[in-house]
Amino acid sequence: MAVAPDFFETEPRNWRARLAASVEVMRELSRYSDPQEMYAVFARRMAQLFPVSRQLTVSRRGLDAPQFRVTRYNLWRDPVNPWKDWQRLPVHEGGLLAELVYADQPRVLEDVALDRDDPALAYLEGQRSVLALPHFDQGIAHNVVILAREEPDAFPRDRIADLVLLSNLFGRATQTLVLSQAVKEAYEAVDYELRTVADIQKSLLPPSVPRVPGLDVAVHYQTAKRAGGDYYDFFPLPDGKLGVLVADASGHGAPAAVLMAIAHSIAHTLPDPPVRPAALLTHLNAHMTKRYTRQTGNFMTAFYAVFDPAAGTLSYASAGHNPPRLVRAADGSRVILNRAQSLPLGIKPDERYPEQVVPLHAGDRVVFFTDGVIEAVNAEGDVFGPDRLDATTDEPAASAEELLRAVLRGFNRFTEGVPVADDRTLVVVCRS
Repeated sequence: MAVAPDFFETEPRNWRARLAASVEVMRELSRYSDPQEMYAVFARRMAQLFPVSRQLTVSRRGLDAPQFRVTRYNLWRDPVNPWKDWQRLPVHEGGLLAELVYADQPRVLEDVALDRDDPALAYLEGQRSVLALPHFDQGIAHNVVILAREEPDAFPRDRIADLVLLSNLFGRATQTLVLSQAVKEAYEAVDYELRTVADIQKSLLPPSVPRVPGLDVAVHYQTAKRAGGDYYDFFPLPDGKLGVLVADASGHGAPAAVLMAIAHSIAHTLPDPPVRPAALLTHLNAHMTKRYTRQTGNFMTAFYAVFDPAAGTLSYASAGHNPPRLVRAADGSRVILNRAQSLPLGIKPDERYPEQVVPLHAGDRVVFFTDGVIEAVNAEGDVFGPDRLDATTDEPAASAEELLRAVLRGFNRFTEGVPVADDRTLVVVCRS
């Protein structure tokens, strides 16, 4: 069996043996992502390459001179994870170890004699040679690795520079793993919270499309993140009418989802059924501005329409939202519903919202959307835009679902390969 080269020996050695040993160490270390496991491998390998009687790590992090903790010791039978269980490590004060950890410099002691009351005696008794390798972080040696041998003058001076470099590089590598692990754990915690928020948000959306005589409805809803700020809702109204609300909160993710939930709550506390579009938007705006948005600067665009199949009308009001498209069945002409525009919700508390009424004939179809649809880009950076949306609504369709699929086909072809950057909502309503 081949004997590992002793890097402390000063006699010339076969450089190939040294190189092979170093490569094998790096190869084995590369297989680990847990810092504690990685340290155990490194310590075992270093004990083979740099044999010593004692090896310990001393830390001053979070302490004042001359306090310190011993975070690792090669004779411990039950090693402590200093990154997670540092509170189990006692604080010592003074003596040789304090001197070495606060020196901020490598130190070589050729013939050590310890006082009986020195805390270092518990770790270095019987050791004559001591080598201190500081680990720097932000220019300060918060930790120092201490190697010891029983014979005096056992550490060749020409190997110390290499050991300082090697030890610090490993220290930085493990610190990076610790930070990476902490970031991963934090991300997982946040992701869990966002999944919970997303589940709550989805529970606020209508569980299914409404079934109203004379109307056919289809919906597509997609968030850019776990949770989003797009909001749609349906309100079954007296006399066979249907209210359709489409809204878009400013921002993305959880903050937008919270504003969406607030809007949902306010919309469903209106004392009377929201038959008048202007009345619903005025109600939403007054409560959102008074209690929620004036302090944060957030806002929400919204469009509310009331379909009356019996009367053949569509009434609507808009709070700064993208105007839906009304496509006429008779001649394929397109009406942009933009004649009742006003400020987004949450900006001006006393805003009053006008409304408009347009005729709605058999076969007419209305396409509602949020800006995540028309502002989406393709791989070349071109914007989908309202013109491309309008082109997709020209395709023949026998139902609201078919028209919705036609719009999505054109949209998906355009944005193929580009990640979703904003929430996307499409609602299609056809009068049968």
